[in-house]
Amino acid sequence: MLEVLKQIDYSPFLLTFKLAIITTLFLFLIGLPIAYFLAYSKFRLKSAIEAAVALPLVLPPSVLGFYLLLITSKNGFLGKLWQEYFGHQLAFHFEGIVLASIIFSFPFMVHPLTAGFKSINKSLIEASYTLGKSKLETVFRVILPNMKPAILTGITLSFAHTIGEFGVVLMVGGSIEGETKVVSIAIYDAVEKIDYTTAHVYSAILFGISFFVLLVVYMLNKRFEVR
Repeated sequence: MLEVLKQIDYSPFLLTFKLAIITTLFLFLIGLPIAYFLAYSKFRLKSAIEAAVALPLVLPPSVLGFYLLLITSKNGFLGKLWQEYFGHQLAFHFEGIVLASIIFSFPFMVHPLTAGFKSINKSLIEASYTLGKSKLETVFRVILPNMKPAILTGITLSFAHTIGEFGVVLMVGGSIEGETKVVSIAIYDAVEKIDYTTAHVYSAILFGISFFVLLVVYMLNKRFEVR
């Protein structure tokens, strides 16, 4: 068993964690203002925005991946623009799978954050305004500290979902060593080569990591509930 572990290429794991960390960071920065808007806005077309945010939950990864591939390839709008400024298309590069992961995991960040914003007692917000705090100060000093479980859930779900992505990443990034070959793709490649030993090891490690991440978030959420 030790010999097998020594022979395994662990670079897909490093690439996967790099992808998950960058994706989760961008999702939090983008998702926070959108979740705030969805929680407190009375905009008439808010339902349409909510539907658009939730679309990746019901849309097959192959469909989303296909359209992202068209957009990010050298003939697509974003692909052309990216190639003009950075010298290569988005598709089949790391930046391309980052974009695909952000879009595909978007609801896993926005939904918990929206629920967190809605759970805040309005009297706390009104008290903050009464004390002369601005909206921005109220968000960072009152609202966000009181929705830690929602923030933790959003970050954890986004991170875990990105780690397990397959269809969208395969469509947009392919299986390029050191560039787009994440763990889920490495497992698929191993199965195709009938290398079940490698597939077992990759799958077992990924299973353990996913379980550990979810276990931590549930334990921390219980601690917050007790407090």
